[in-house]
Amino acid sequence: MNRTFRIDDARQTLVLAAQGDRLPQVVYWGARLPDGEDLQTVHAAHAIDVTGGMLDENPDLSLCPEATRSFPGQPGLILRDSDGTPLLPKFCYKDHSQGDALELIYADEENGLTLTFTFACDPETHIITCQSALDASRPVHLHWLAAPVLPGPQQSDEMIDFAGRWIGEFQTNRTAWSAGMRYRENRTGRTGHEHFPGLIVPCRGTTNTQGEAYGFHYGWSGGHRMIAEELPDGRRQIQWGHAARMETAPATRFTTAPLYITYSNSGLNGCATAFQRHLRDRIVTWPKPDAPRPVHYNCWEAVYFDHKIPVLQDIANRAAALGAERFVLDDGWFGQRDDDTRSLSDWTVDPRKYPDGLHPLIDHVHGLGMSFGIWFEPEMINEDSDIHRARPDWVLGSEDQTLGRQQKALNMALPEVREYLYERMSAILSEYEIDYIKWDHNRVLPMPDASQTRGSYALIDQLRADFPKVEIESCASGGGRIDFGILKRTQRVWLSDSNDALERLRIQHDAALFLPLVVTGSHVGPRHCHTSGRVLDISFRAWVAAQRHMGFEMDPRELDETETAVLKEVTRWWKNNRTWMERADILRLDSADPSVLAEQQLARDQSRFVVFAGKAATSSQIAPRPLRLTGLDPQASYRITLANRNTLHRLSRGPTALKTDTLELSGAYLMHHGVTLPWSFPERMWVLEGQKL
Repeated sequence: MNRTFRIDDARQTLVLAAQGDRLPQVVYWGARLPDGEDLQTVHAAHAIDVTGGMLDENPDLSLCPEATRSFPGQPGLILRDSDGTPLLPKFCYKDHSQGDALELIYADEENGLTLTFTFACDPETHIITCQSALDASRPVHLHWLAAPVLPGPQQSDEMIDFAGRWIGEFQTNRTAWSAGMRYRENRTGRTGHEHFPGLIVPCRGTTNTQGEAYGFHYGWSGGHRMIAEELPDGRRQIQWGHAARMETAPATRFTTAPLYITYSNSGLNGCATAFQRHLRDRIVTWPKPDAPRPVHYNCWEAVYFDHKIPVLQDIANRAAALGAERFVLDDGWFGQRDDDTRSLSDWTVDPRKYPDGLHPLIDHVHGLGMSFGIWFEPEMINEDSDIHRARPDWVLGSEDQTLGRQQKALNMALPEVREYLYERMSAILSEYEIDYIKWDHNRVLPMPDASQTRGSYALIDQLRADFPKVEIESCASGGGRIDFGILKRTQRVWLSDSNDALERLRIQHDAALFLPLVVTGSHVGPRHCHTSGRVLDISFRAWVAAQRHMGFEMDPRELDETETAVLKEVTRWWKNNRTWMERADILRLDSADPSVLAEQQLARDQSRFVVFAGKAATSSQIAPRPLRLTGLDPQASYRITLANRNTLHRLSRGPTALKTDTLELSGAYLMHHGVTLPWSFPERMWVLEGQKL
């Protein structure tokens, strides 16, 4: 008897089928099938032919491809017995249930193994969450366990995955499908600037706004592995899991992280909005769910380690006058922390800098109407610290390991390490009125170890349980730990340490394939950027920050009158619009001019939108090309206005209507012809507001 299962939402259908008691395979994943579709026929129609040079039957590309069934590609499970003997399991049907989620249970009785797959579909976000778990009758050694394995689409020519570096995160790689495999493995022990665990597979002809695409995200903050393999017979498989050999000890149970997948028939944006909505509405838990996102000020690039209370109070005054609603005290407030060589893990207030503790600064900040946040880097330790001298055995890795930013990692798998960190951090959070933690992680680990990630999760979970009103930002030298696993426990990410608005324009554009506005911190940096050396116009810096959760991270004492006025104006605009923008979909636009990176933030009720069109370079042609919008009602009329027409340059001399007028145009016109924007220099932004009439 063949078994079939289906999972549906309004946009997609996933069909699983199994021959007899074998493991099931995905025989269809794509646009929604009719309710009456015969799944047995779908299963039969899915089979490919057999010819010369092949086995007499094609081994199943199952949810966990099995080497013992002659599967010619990478297997979904690599396992050794407790004595080190390699195991080649063969799983057979045991049980299943289908309520809110589909659970499939398969067993290898001879080897004492049980493999369980779960699939849960969210009808509103269009995300299917899937996961694999392995249970053994005795401790076994795990080399590799894949989350449920999915087929790659045959109508695709390429895949899009993500690389990057410090101050250059979310760089897209487009790799052609070909015989063999695309193998990405992250062994740094954290998500990494270099290895964001995401993949989008577009079908032929797909753009941001049209065509079919398949999206994947592995929600885990440790090292991961991705395999995208084309078999000799032409079939394709996509596997995700923890990095190989991450489980260093034998155990009786192993689970993958959740794998989040989605199908889109509206281009890359369909995948993007599914991930954005699911993260915001299902993954993140908000300490104050009804509160708007506050305008953020961080003092790092103003003072670095040089903390003086009168200076910080003056900076707080200026930040509040600009419109800031939260003040964050960054690195340098604890121990003997005058640079990055000492005191990490000595989490007590430095009496030299703060003789009366943090109370005078916090009271001053609260008196200005701002909330107060503070920086920690709990998982790290300096050799020049009291705790390292007392407990060198708490360090992860060898004594002579290479340092990163002058520091080592603590072994978060040790309960006594977590107890110590909890005691020190909870003492600070109990004594002072703090509602925000910037949680940093400034080096890769000396070795990949899944128990390190689980230990970090456990500490965050304990602090959140006992201090539920405290919001946490995930920072790891900027964007080095961004994923749905850490965001299940935090509410904001520091997307990049680069405050260069030109760099962030691109980083934000590509990160929007997964991240919504509400979690994505973006700050107005200094006039002279500390990470790139560029000098950028204040208007451009401010509008790039206004694309996401807006903040400032510069010394406000450097601002002249014009810069102050511009920053106040853009901040007021952001505050006036943040309520609807926080739940808006970020849609990447297909710009006819490759020098323009443009996005459209569309309200959930589609009643309004804002377009940010950033010019990253000099265009090849003289005049701007029309910019097509997306997601509008073609029959409706829209009132559109250029929000920042006061930034027009005198070299823009033509009669472009948007310079002076509010226009009323149909959705059909805006999507098929597009908006004609005025000319501008590079490193400028046009902001277009739209209202449905």
